[in-house]
Amino acid sequence: MDEARFLEDKKQRIVQEYVPGKQVTLAHVIRNPTAELCDRVGVDNKGAIGILTITPGEGAIIAADVASKAASIHVEFVDRFTGCVIISGDVSSVEVALRQVVDFLHGVLGFFPTKVTSS
Repeated sequence: MDEARFLEDKKQRIVQEYVPGKQVTLAHVIRNPTAELCDRVGVDNKGAIGILTITPGEGAIIAADVASKAASIHVEFVDRFTGCVIISGDVSSVEVALRQVVDFLHGVLGFFPTKVTSS
């Protein structure tokens, strides 16, 4: 009983740590998004939306650069703090751009890759 009481009175603390892994967590193409989705996300309806999530977040800057040079796409959003990149364009251009980003980050910079998915 005394031990249980001691544990109740003792304050707990949680420590969050940033682990410097290199990973492409998400690479997804939304084909033919609805006008409502485009409006809510803040993109013009151009045929497809590409979404990337990258760790560390600074990799998002590199991903946006590679994507913009790989295909005729528009970089809609880049957040170097969360690692989020949103691109838009026609379906084939967005697919090519995402594949090039994943291949470059994996092959050149040693990031752990993910499969490019679509819906």
